[in-house]
Amino acid sequence: MIDFKALAKKYGTPLYVYDLHYMSAQYKELKEAFKGRKSIIAYAIKANSNLSIVRHFAKMGSGADCVSIGEVRRALLAGIPAYKIIFSGVGKNDEEIREAIEKDILYINVESEAELQRVAAIAEELGKSSRISIRVNPNIDPQTHPYISTGLHDNKFGVDIPTAKRMYIQAKNSEYLDPVGIHFHIGSQLTQLQPIREAAEIVADLIRSLQAIDIELKFFDVGGGLGIKYDNEETIKPYDYAQAILGTLTALDLTILCEPGRFLTANAGYFVTKVLYEKQNGEKKFVVVDGAMNDLLRPSLYNAYHKIEAITDNNGEPREVDIVGPVCESGDFFAKNYPLPTLNRNDLLVVHSAGAYGFGMGSNYNTRGRSAEICIEGSEARLIRRRESFEDLICLEQEFLVE
Repeated sequence: MIDFKALAKKYGTPLYVYDLHYMSAQYKELKEAFKGRKSIIAYAIKANSNLSIVRHFAKMGSGADCVSIGEVRRALLAGIPAYKIIFSGVGKNDEEIREAIEKDILYINVESEAELQRVAAIAEELGKSSRISIRVNPNIDPQTHPYISTGLHDNKFGVDIPTAKRMYIQAKNSEYLDPVGIHFHIGSQLTQLQPIREAAEIVADLIRSLQAIDIELKFFDVGGGLGIKYDNEETIKPYDYAQAILGTLTALDLTILCEPGRFLTANAGYFVTKVLYEKQNGEKKFVVVDGAMNDLLRPSLYNAYHKIEAITDNNGEPREVDIVGPVCESGDFFAKNYPLPTLNRNDLLVVHSAGAYGFGMGSNYNTRGRSAEICIEGSEARLIRRRESFEDLICLEQEFLVE
């Protein structure tokens, strides 16, 4: 059991708390699921980019899925070797592409014909050959939230099958491109197996058609997106997930590359916030806390559900309340009509499943410093990011003040 009261007393609130043991168990389960094949588990750094978290996975042998050159630098700084780093993302600029080639990462995931041309041109300038993968958009409905759907033609990601085939031929014929992989990712928080299987079948068939024209790939990158329990979701077992993918690869000798983020970190994380006041407007009851949408955006952005636990001495009957923060927006809430007992000032609320897309999506809106982060390893808790001060927030502006 995590002693949230002791942690809040020592580190203050709002506060992010991460359980490294849980992250390790999730990583091992997924790696074990693919044990029948060569595989790389490449942690999706966007889920939680704290250097201590990334280093924890690096020590376990993880690779990294990155969507900016900043994330590539984080991965390297945390100890992930370049040969296990993938650089994805729709809008890579020339400087990012150049640096990725110079750092000799495993490959660049290319998302358009225009980007393929830029990678080739920059590689030629550098006198190097750039390993690439092409992100295929299989036009499969992932049956998830529309904001985190990525595998339909309506989404900005990847290219369709005919375009992908044309791009592989261009890459094969280029002196400066080395096509080594193929990539697809249909969305996040996936809880249905059939869309994953269908997407894998489509992409595996494309690989076979490429083999017929002497284009041999080495990596089958299945993306990430494996869903977790926030509430009562029926989730996919990692073994079943792996078998659905592997079943499409008959007679293909490929290394599986999997890019989990949320699956590894979400349920390992907690957001701890302190009750400031209770108030009532007419029939509407509110609990006002010191955390806000700038600390944890998911409820406001996606109307996402998080289980919320009250740490209080009150044991009264729950009432339905809105849990809101100090930010000057009506969208600043963690839950609406949520059942909680009467709360006192300085009671704590613990928001569960906050280890992915929590701190990383935070901001300094309303000139609010971002929360501290701590991790728990065994019985020990340690600070892995200090709370931001006002001086931190103004340090990039102050020198430009004009008298």
